[in-house]
Amino acid sequence: MPSKTKGKGMKAGSQKKKKNVGAVVRTALGLFTALRRDEARRAKASEDQLRWRLRALEAELEEARSEGKAVYAEMSRQCQVLQKEMETRSRQLEEEVRGLREQLETCQREAEAAREGAEQALRERDQTLAQLRAHVADIEAKYEEILHGSLDQLLAKLRAVKPQWDGAVLRLHTKYKERLRHCKPLAPGALGGSSNKAVSMWNSAELWAVAFWQR
Repeated sequence: MPSKTKGKGMKAGSQKKKKNVGAVVRTALGLFTALRRDEARRAKASEDQLRWRLRALEAELEEARSEGKAVYAEMSRQCQVLQKEMETRSRQLEEEVRGLREQLETCQREAEAAREGAEQALRERDQTLAQLRAHVADIEAKYEEILHGSLDQLLAKLRAVKPQWDGAVLRLHTKYKERLRHCKPLAPGALGGSSNKAVSMWNSAELWAVAFWQR
């Protein structure tokens, strides 16, 4: 049977061991708690950083969306403006084409009318020229007929009075010949060119009268 002293020593040693184990456990728990606390802080910091990064990314995404919406809105606006401009220009071109077609049709009608007018004028001119030629030919024929008739009447009248004129002409001719015979001869060139001219005119008149009355 163990002694009481030994029992007390063993009991004291056991309590001391228990105290050491408790201290170790407490130290381990403190370290574990500190580690957990440190890990929690790091986790919280990481979570906060991730949340901040997430908010930053969300802000960037929202900004990108806003910019995209703005770009889309601007592109839509420009597209609408261009579409309106194209529609306006298209209408203007259609109106210009319509106006040019109308002008072309008008010019074609005017050209056709001018051509028809020119052809009509040429036909009328040819017809007028033909009428004038026929009229001139008719007038010439009538004039020639009248002229021949008048000449025939004049010749008939002249032939009727020719016997009466023959005696008068012969007497006149004889009278002037007698006067010339009784005139004194002049020196050649005394009267100059006037005398020669007068004699030439007298001879021509005499020859004409003789030729006329011999017809």
